[in-house]
Amino acid sequence: MLPATFKLCAGISYRHLRNMTGLRRQAAVAISQELNKLAFAGPGPSKWINQVRRRSSLLSSRLEEKPFSEVEMSYIKQGEEALQKSLSILGDQDGWKTETIAGNGDKVLSKMLPDVGKVFRLEVVVDQPLNSVYDELVERMEQMGDWNPSIKEIKILQKIGKDTVITHETAAATPGNVVGPRDFVSVRCSRRRGSTCVLAGMATNYGAMPEQKGFIRAENGPTCMVLRPLAENPSQTKLTWLLSIDLKGWLPKTIINQVLSQTQVDFANHLRKRLATTATPIAVSC
Repeated sequence: MLPATFKLCAGISYRHLRNMTGLRRQAAVAISQELNKLAFAGPGPSKWINQVRRRSSLLSSRLEEKPFSEVEMSYIKQGEEALQKSLSILGDQDGWKTETIAGNGDKVLSKMLPDVGKVFRLEVVVDQPLNSVYDELVERMEQMGDWNPSIKEIKILQKIGKDTVITHETAAATPGNVVGPRDFVSVRCSRRRGSTCVLAGMATNYGAMPEQKGFIRAENGPTCMVLRPLAENPSQTKLTWLLSIDLKGWLPKTIINQVLSQTQVDFANHLRKRLATTATPIAVSC
Protein backbone atom coordinates (compact mmCIF):
# COMPACT_ATOMS: atom_id res chain seq x y z
CA MET A 1 0.00 0.00 0.00
CA LEU A 2 2.81 2.42 0.89
CA PRO A 3 4.41 2.51 -2.62
CA ALA A 4 0.99 3.21 -4.14
CA THR A 5 0.43 5.97 -1.60
CA PHE A 6 3.70 7.67 -2.54
CA LYS A 7 2.71 7.46 -6.20
CA LEU A 8 -0.53 9.21 -5.35
CA CYS A 9 1.39 11.89 -3.46
CA ALA A 10 3.79 12.33 -6.37
CA GLY A 11 0.84 13.25 -8.55
CA ILE A 12 0.43 16.57 -6.74
CA SER A 13 3.88 17.68 -7.95
CA TYR A 14 2.55 18.06 -11.48
CA ARG A 15 1.52 21.64 -12.19
CA HIS A 16 -1.91 20.77 -13.58
CA LEU A 17 -2.80 18.85 -10.37
CA ARG A 18 -1.50 21.26 -7.72
CA ASN A 19 -4.76 23.06 -7.28
CA MET A 20 -6.78 19.88 -6.75
CA THR A 21 -7.27 20.30 -3.01
CA GLY A 22 -9.13 17.01 -2.62
CA LEU A 23 -6.28 15.01 -4.10
CA ARG A 24 -3.75 16.75 -1.87
CA ARG A 25 -5.84 16.07 1.22
CA GLN A 26 -6.35 12.43 0.23
CA ALA A 27 -2.61 11.95 -0.25
CA ALA A 28 -1.72 13.57 3.07
CA VAL A 29 -4.25 11.50 5.01
CA ALA A 30 -3.21 8.27 3.30
CA ILE A 31 0.48 8.83 4.04
CA SER A 32 -0.29 9.62 7.68
CA GLN A 33 -2.24 6.37 8.04
CA GLU A 34 0.51 4.28 6.46
CA LEU A 35 3.24 5.86 8.59
CA ASN A 36 1.20 5.18 11.73
CA LYS A 37 1.07 1.48 10.78
CA LEU A 38 4.82 1.34 10.18
CA ALA A 39 5.66 3.17 13.38
CA PHE A 40 3.89 0.52 15.48
CA ALA A 41 4.94 -2.50 13.40
CA GLY A 42 8.09 -3.16 15.44
CA PRO A 43 11.83 -2.37 15.06
CA GLY A 44 12.71 -0.18 12.13
CA PRO A 45 13.66 3.31 11.02
CA SER A 46 11.20 4.94 13.46
CA LYS A 47 13.19 8.17 13.68
CA TRP A 48 12.69 9.25 10.08
CA ILE A 49 9.16 7.86 10.06
CA ASN A 50 8.23 10.05 13.01
CA GLN A 51 9.85 13.06 11.36
CA VAL A 52 7.91 12.52 8.15
CA ARG A 53 4.74 11.83 10.14
CA ARG A 54 5.05 15.17 11.95
CA ARG A 55 5.46 16.99 8.65
CA SER A 56 2.56 15.03 7.14
CA SER A 57 0.37 15.93 10.11
CA LEU A 58 1.31 19.59 9.72
CA LEU A 59 0.47 19.45 6.03
CA SER A 60 -2.89 17.82 6.72
CA SER A 61 -3.85 20.48 9.28
CA ARG A 62 -2.91 23.24 6.86
CA LEU A 63 -4.93 21.73 4.05
CA GLU A 64 -7.93 21.49 6.34
CA GLU A 65 -7.55 25.17 7.34
CA LYS A 66 -7.15 26.73 3.93
CA PRO A 67 -5.35 25.87 0.69
CA PHE A 68 -2.41 28.24 0.16
CA SER A 69 -1.41 29.68 -3.18
CA GLU A 70 1.87 28.70 -4.80
CA VAL A 71 3.40 32.05 -3.77
CA GLU A 72 2.22 31.66 -0.18
CA MET A 73 3.64 28.15 -0.02
CA SER A 74 6.99 29.51 -1.23
CA TYR A 75 7.06 31.95 1.71
CA ILE A 76 6.15 29.19 4.16
CA LYS A 77 8.98 27.10 2.75
CA GLN A 78 11.45 30.01 3.09
CA GLY A 79 10.47 30.47 6.72
CA GLU A 80 10.97 26.79 7.47
CA GLU A 81 14.34 26.83 5.68
CA ALA A 82 15.43 29.78 7.83
CA LEU A 83 14.37 27.90 10.94
CA GLN A 84 16.16 24.67 10.05
CA LYS A 85 19.37 26.43 8.99
CA SER A 86 19.40 28.62 12.10
CA LEU A 87 18.97 25.65 14.41
CA SER A 88 21.72 23.82 12.55
CA ILE A 89 24.10 26.75 13.13
CA LEU A 90 23.20 27.00 16.81
CA GLY A 91 23.50 23.26 17.21
CA ASP A 92 27.16 23.26 16.17
CA GLN A 93 29.06 24.26 19.33
CA ASP A 94 32.50 24.38 17.69
CA GLY A 95 34.27 27.56 16.60
CA TRP A 96 32.38 30.18 18.64
CA LYS A 97 34.49 33.05 19.98
CA THR A 98 33.54 35.44 22.77
CA GLU A 99 32.83 39.01 21.65
CA THR A 100 31.37 40.51 24.83
CA ILE A 101 30.44 39.45 28.36
CA ALA A 102 28.41 41.99 30.31
CA GLY A 103 28.47 42.36 34.07
CA ASN A 104 25.01 40.77 34.38
CA GLY A 105 26.13 37.66 32.49
CA ASP A 106 24.79 38.58 29.03
CA LYS A 107 27.13 37.11 26.46
CA VAL A 108 27.73 37.67 22.73
CA LEU A 109 29.64 35.06 20.72
CA SER A 110 30.59 35.06 17.05
CA LYS A 111 31.56 32.59 14.37
CA MET A 112 32.59 32.68 10.70
CA LEU A 113 30.61 30.45 8.34
CA PRO A 114 31.72 29.83 4.75
CA ASP A 115 28.28 30.20 3.18
CA VAL A 116 26.88 32.89 5.49
CA GLY A 117 29.70 35.07 6.79
CA LYS A 118 30.05 36.21 10.39
CA VAL A 119 27.15 35.39 12.67
CA PHE A 120 26.54 36.58 16.23
CA ARG A 121 24.96 34.70 19.11
CA LEU A 122 23.42 36.44 22.12
CA GLU A 123 22.77 34.37 25.24
CA VAL A 124 20.81 35.98 28.09
CA VAL A 125 18.44 35.10 30.90
CA VAL A 126 15.34 37.28 31.29
CA ASP A 127 13.50 37.47 34.61
CA GLN A 128 10.13 36.92 32.97
CA PRO A 129 8.19 33.76 31.97
CA LEU A 130 8.31 32.57 28.38
CA ASN A 131 4.75 33.73 27.63
CA SER A 132 5.65 37.33 28.46
CA VAL A 133 8.73 37.31 26.24
CA TYR A 134 6.89 35.64 23.36
CA ASP A 135 4.04 38.13 23.64
CA GLU A 136 6.41 41.07 23.32
CA LEU A 137 8.51 39.68 20.48
CA VAL A 138 5.74 38.17 18.35
CA GLU A 139 2.23 39.24 19.31
CA ARG A 140 3.29 42.87 19.72
CA MET A 141 6.00 42.83 17.07
CA GLU A 142 4.82 46.05 15.44
CA GLN A 143 5.31 47.94 18.72
CA MET A 144 9.00 47.08 18.93
CA GLY A 145 9.99 50.52 17.69
CA ASP A 146 8.40 51.98 20.85
CA TRP A 147 11.03 50.43 23.12
CA ASN A 148 13.96 49.34 20.94
CA PRO A 149 15.91 52.44 19.78
CA SER A 150 17.70 50.48 17.05
CA ILE A 151 14.37 49.97 15.23
CA LYS A 152 12.36 52.81 13.78
CA GLU A 153 9.39 50.75 12.61
CA ILE A 154 8.25 47.18 11.96
CA LYS A 155 5.19 46.63 9.81
CA ILE A 156 3.51 43.31 9.02
CA LEU A 157 2.87 43.29 5.27
CA GLN A 158 1.11 39.93 5.06
CA LYS A 159 0.08 37.07 7.33
CA ILE A 160 0.14 33.55 5.92
CA GLY A 161 -1.62 31.00 8.09
CA LYS A 162 -1.01 31.04 11.83
CA ASP A 163 2.76 31.22 12.01
CA THR A 164 4.24 32.93 8.93
CA VAL A 165 4.40 36.67 8.25
CA ILE A 166 6.11 39.02 5.79
CA THR A 167 7.50 42.14 7.47
CA HIS A 168 9.12 45.43 6.54
CA GLU A 169 11.57 46.77 9.09
CA THR A 170 13.18 50.21 9.12
CA ALA A 171 16.35 50.47 11.18
CA ALA A 172 17.11 53.63 13.13
CA ALA A 173 20.34 55.46 12.29
CA THR A 174 23.31 54.60 14.50
CA PRO A 175 24.92 57.31 16.64
CA GLY A 176 26.89 59.69 14.43
CA ASN A 177 25.18 58.11 11.41
CA VAL A 178 28.05 55.61 11.20
CA VAL A 179 25.61 53.23 9.51
CA GLY A 180 23.14 55.05 7.28
CA PRO A 181 19.42 54.27 6.89
CA ARG A 182 18.70 50.60 6.21
CA ASP A 183 15.50 48.65 5.73
CA PHE A 184 14.69 44.95 5.54
CA VAL A 185 11.96 42.81 4.03
CA SER A 186 11.79 39.43 5.75
CA VAL A 187 9.74 36.28 6.01
CA ARG A 188 9.33 35.20 9.64
CA CYS A 189 7.91 32.04 11.15
CA SER A 190 7.34 30.75 14.67
CA ARG A 191 7.31 27.18 15.93
CA ARG A 192 6.83 25.52 19.30
CA ARG A 193 8.61 22.30 20.20
CA GLY A 194 7.53 21.22 23.65
CA SER A 195 8.39 24.04 26.03
CA THR A 196 10.68 25.75 23.49
CA CYS A 197 9.65 28.49 21.06
CA VAL A 198 11.70 29.24 17.94
CA LEU A 199 11.22 32.50 16.02
CA ALA A 200 13.10 32.42 12.72
CA GLY A 201 13.45 34.59 9.64
CA MET A 202 15.41 35.54 6.56
CA ALA A 203 15.40 38.14 3.79
CA THR A 204 12.85 37.72 1.03
CA ASN A 205 11.46 39.51 -2.02
CA TYR A 206 8.01 41.03 -1.80
CA GLY A 207 6.62 42.79 -4.85
CA ALA A 208 4.45 45.22 -2.88
CA MET A 209 7.51 46.54 -1.01
CA PRO A 210 10.26 47.45 -3.51
CA GLU A 211 13.42 49.27 -2.44
CA GLN A 212 12.59 52.58 -0.78
CA LYS A 213 14.13 55.93 -1.64
CA GLY A 214 16.64 57.05 0.98
CA PHE A 215 17.26 53.53 2.31
CA ILE A 216 19.74 50.79 1.50
CA ARG A 217 17.92 47.45 1.35
CA ALA A 218 19.93 45.23 3.70
CA GLU A 219 19.41 41.50 4.14
CA ASN A 220 19.16 39.35 7.23
CA GLY A 221 19.22 35.66 7.75
CA PRO A 222 19.17 33.05 8.53
CA THR A 223 18.35 34.45 11.95
CA CYS A 224 16.34 33.20 14.89
CA MET A 225 15.49 33.60 18.56
CA VAL A 226 15.10 30.54 20.75
CA LEU A 227 13.06 30.90 23.95
CA ARG A 228 12.93 28.25 26.65
CA PRO A 229 12.12 28.26 30.38
CA LEU A 230 15.17 28.13 32.61
CA ALA A 231 15.44 24.58 33.94
CA GLU A 232 16.09 25.62 37.53
CA ASN A 233 13.53 28.45 37.49
CA PRO A 234 10.64 28.20 34.97
CA SER A 235 9.59 31.78 35.73
CA GLN A 236 12.75 32.92 33.92
CA THR A 237 13.45 32.58 30.19
CA LYS A 238 16.69 31.68 28.43
CA LEU A 239 16.88 33.68 25.19
CA THR A 240 19.37 32.81 22.46
CA TRP A 241 19.48 35.15 19.46
CA LEU A 242 21.32 34.17 16.29
CA LEU A 243 21.97 37.31 14.24
CA SER A 244 23.17 37.28 10.65
CA ILE A 245 22.98 40.50 8.63
CA ASP A 246 24.42 41.80 5.39
CA LEU A 247 24.17 45.59 5.77
CA LYS A 248 25.24 46.17 2.14
CA GLY A 249 27.02 49.37 1.14
CA TRP A 250 30.67 50.21 1.76
CA LEU A 251 31.29 49.61 5.45
CA PRO A 252 34.50 48.35 7.11
CA LYS A 253 34.02 44.95 8.71
CA THR A 254 35.38 46.20 12.03
CA ILE A 255 32.58 48.78 12.23
CA ILE A 256 29.92 46.23 11.21
CA ASN A 257 31.08 43.75 13.84
CA GLN A 258 31.12 46.38 16.56
CA VAL A 259 27.66 47.68 15.65
CA LEU A 260 26.04 44.24 15.49
CA SER A 261 27.46 42.90 18.76
CA GLN A 262 26.54 46.12 20.58
CA THR A 263 23.04 45.99 19.05
CA GLN A 264 22.48 42.60 20.66
CA VAL A 265 23.66 43.73 24.10
CA ASP A 266 21.48 46.84 23.92
CA PHE A 267 18.49 44.79 22.76
CA ALA A 268 18.62 42.59 25.87
CA ASN A 269 18.65 45.64 28.16
CA HIS A 270 15.78 47.35 26.33
CA LEU A 271 13.75 44.12 26.35
CA ARG A 272 14.11 43.79 30.12
CA LYS A 273 12.94 47.35 30.66
CA ARG A 274 9.96 46.81 28.37
CA LEU A 275 8.92 43.56 30.06
CA ALA A 276 9.04 45.24 33.44
CA THR A 277 6.29 47.65 32.33
CA THR A 278 4.02 45.51 30.14
CA ALA A 279 0.68 44.07 31.16
CA THR A 280 -0.22 40.45 31.85
CA PRO A 281 0.87 38.26 28.89
CA ILE A 282 -1.53 36.46 26.60
CA ALA A 283 -1.30 32.73 25.91
CA VAL A 284 1.50 31.48 23.67
CA SER A 285 0.26 30.26 20.29
CA CYS A 286 3.46 29.42 18.45
